[in-house]
Amino acid sequence: MNMRKIAELAGVSPATVSRVFNRNTGVNEEIAKKIRKIASEYNYHPQISEKLKNVVIITPYNNVYPVQSCIDMLLMALTGVLPEAGFRVEILPLNSLERLPDIRFCAAVAIGIDPSMLPDWEEKYNEPLIFLDRSPAGKKRGNNIFFVNSDEFSGMELALTHLKERSCKKIGCIIHGNRGEGNTLLRENAVLEILKKLHLPDSPSLIQFSGEGSLRYVELVGKLLKQGVDALFCPGGNAGITVLYALSLYGRQVPEDISLIASEQTFFSNYAVPPQTTITQEYALLAGKVLELISARTSGKDFPRVTTLPYRLIKRESVK
Repeated sequence: MNMRKIAELAGVSPATVSRVFNRNTGVNEEIAKKIRKIASEYNYHPQISEKLKNVVIITPYNNVYPVQSCIDMLLMALTGVLPEAGFRVEILPLNSLERLPDIRFCAAVAIGIDPSMLPDWEEKYNEPLIFLDRSPAGKKRGNNIFFVNSDEFSGMELALTHLKERSCKKIGCIIHGNRGEGNTLLRENAVLEILKKLHLPDSPSLIQFSGEGSLRYVELVGKLLKQGVDALFCPGGNAGITVLYALSLYGRQVPEDISLIASEQTFFSNYAVPPQTTITQEYALLAGKVLELISARTSGKDFPRVTTLPYRLIKRESVK
């Protein structure tokens, strides 16, 4: 398949196909969609210019500092590795996405954004879209949509197995986010399966969801303490610092009264009192895979649609 064949199938000239792939103006939008659809059906990827070294990073919010949450750490890993390879980075919040058609770029990376928020990418753009920290779900995605993520099941298993090995008998879990959305659903399913496998209490009431932000953690920690838990596992968000605060309000000490595992937070987890045992994504490796993917596409090479890396457990002092 080549550009001339696509032009024949679309009933247009090769020059029109070239203008579409180079995102030049002056082509009817319906014709452009038809050309992109044919290219997708035949798995044709136009050569991306080696001279075009702009990468757009789409974030779910405006403020990306301080560097603590997962999204922020992924962002910092990307802004470290991409410029070293000669790529220029432009950060574009999701609420400013209307600016994207005016930006010349060779790839876009969406951090922590559900794929449903960008449903018609291949109808509008020829450049690859990489969902970072998300897994494919629902309908089949197109040939120019990629996923680079961490194995959520392995992350949940590392934490819960460690707590079981340290003689914890009843583990409560507060998962950051809204139930049934994105990684939250993957984590819930994994936690339930692993608790059963470890022969630990697996009542649905032992799994709570924080929603957005950190406002509900005090309430949810109280609910789990009333159920007699001797350990808390709180993946995602900034749970480490907020759960530690909540436990102090209830007069509970870590790890003497309650063992605690959260997600790694740069500049906090290792310096908390006590230092917190955490699970962490391999941020540098994830950013490296994104770089490999973009480099492959700008060289006209194919790349796996889904790349999944393992979590890592960092053992410190918050588990007795």
